Amino acid sequence: MVLAAGLGTRMRPLTDTVPKPLLKVDGRTLLDRVLDRVAEAGIGTAIVNVHHHADLMEAHLARRQGSPRILVSDERDLLLETGGGVVRALPRLGGKPFLAINSDTIWIEGLRANIPRLCETFDPARMDALLLVAASALSIGYDGLGDFTMDTEGRLERRGERHVAPFVYAGAAVLAPALFAGMDEAPFSLNRVFDRAAGAGRLHGIRLEGIWMHVGTPDAIPRAEDAIRRSSD
Repeated sequence: MVLAAGLGTRMRPLTDTVPKPLLKVDGRTLLDRVLDRVAEAGIGTAIVNVHHHADLMEAHLARRQGSPRILVSDERDLLLETGGGVVRALPRLGGKPFLAINSDTIWIEGLRANIPRLCETFDPARMDALLLVAASALSIGYDGLGDFTMDTEGRLERRGERHVAPFVYAGAAVLAPALFAGMDEAPFSLNRVFDRAAGAGRLHGIRLEGIWMHVGTPDAIPRAEDAIRRSSD
C-alpha cells in the first residue's frame, strides 16, 4: 500500500499545482523512487491511494512501465488520511501482512536494501506492526524530537511528552490486517494503529541502514539532492 493521497500543505506553493508525490528530487519523482524500491523488493502489486490532484496522479501512474502492477484506490470523495486509506484498500490487500509505505519517503540505501529487511524481519508470532525507523540525529532535514524509543528486543514505545527520542518513523511498515479490526472507513492516522499495537506490546521496529531524508518543505529538496549526489561520488 503506497500512501499518496495527502495534501502536502507544508510543500506549498509547490503543491498548489502538483501533488507532493510527483515532486522531483534529483530528477525523479518521489513516487517513482518509492515504486522502484517496491519493485526491487520483489513486490509485484502496489495499491496507490489518490485524492489531491488525483487526475495528475492517475495519469502519471498509467505511464509507468513494468513492475509493480498498479491498482488505484480512489479517495476523491473524501480524504481518509493514512489509516482510513488503508481500511478502504483492505479488501484488495488480502488477509496477510502487507507493506505500507509513504509515497514521499526517501532514503539512501546502506549495505542492505531496507524494504526486504523489513519484510524478512516481520514475525507474526511477536508483532502486529514492524516499523522502519531512522536515527533522529543522523537524518537529513529532520529537526524534531523523535518518535520512539526501542528496547533490546526491538519493541517500540512512544516518546514521552517533553522528552527526546532517538528514532523517527521513516515512513515504511509491515502491518497485520487484524490491527484494523473494528475500524471504520473514516479519516484517521496510522498512528492510531501503531498505538494499538504498542498497547499490546506488539509494536516493533528495525533501524534503517543508510541515510533517511525528511523532505517536508521546499527548502529540504536541495539538501536531499546534495546528499544523493554526494553518496554517488
